[in-house]
Amino acid sequence: MRLNYLALTILALGLIASKAEARTICTVVADANTAKILVQEGDCAGRVTPASTFKIAISLMGFDSGFLKDDHTPTLPYRVGYPDWGGEPWRQPADPARWLQLSVVWFSQQVTQSLGQDRFQRYTTAFDYGNTDVSGKPAYRNGMMGAWINSTLQISPLEQIAFLAKVVNRQLPVSARALQMTDRITEIAALPSGWDIHGKTGTGSPGNNGKYDAAHAYGWFVGWATKGADTLVFARLIQDERPAEPNAGIRARDSLLKDFPALFPS
Repeated sequence: MRLNYLALTILALGLIASKAEARTICTVVADANTAKILVQEGDCAGRVTPASTFKIAISLMGFDSGFLKDDHTPTLPYRVGYPDWGGEPWRQPADPARWLQLSVVWFSQQVTQSLGQDRFQRYTTAFDYGNTDVSGKPAYRNGMMGAWINSTLQISPLEQIAFLAKVVNRQLPVSARALQMTDRITEIAALPSGWDIHGKTGTGSPGNNGKYDAAHAYGWFVGWATKGADTLVFARLIQDERPAEPNAGIRARDSLLKDFPALFPS
């Protein structure tokens, strides 16, 4: 019931968000079982920052390493000095479920720091995630402190769905538990049509110096949809033409779910 209500809320918000000035760079949908691309519109090969969509990969790393235990373990406290541009919700204790729901950057940093830079790089390379460069910029969120945020790590929409297909087909070098828990905490909505949606938003901008350009923000929504034996993987990337609210990642999600009937056959 909660997920159905969330889905209806997202669709309603999409009607409001659609008024914001943004262009869709790419929408791509593929059959995860056959790798057949069902929809490909726009420039789907260009790489940009993954921003918070990389939390799917970080979740897999955290659960595989054992730092993350389950939906609510560990629960970590906010500390002064942590990134808090997400407002008061980011200044509260966070657990894995809350981390994904609210996209809490400092929690991501706690996971990656628990790995150390070398292991963090090994995981990213093993996942073949985009350009796999998590070295970061020394002057701003170096390496495990945020290489995925307007920095050195870059990925294209086509590479996003290639990675997600490995996630849903259990083809990554991580434990079954890591895959199971990541699937669990990425659930977005169970739609009336029978599709179960999992995914993650992301908001970033051009450049690799860690600075955020709100007037040209990128918005991602990536994930997978399952219905019976069918599994589809998808990515939508938009870019703003002026500062807009809510953030671009939320609007990418809302617009894709609004377009859901056309993109995902019943």
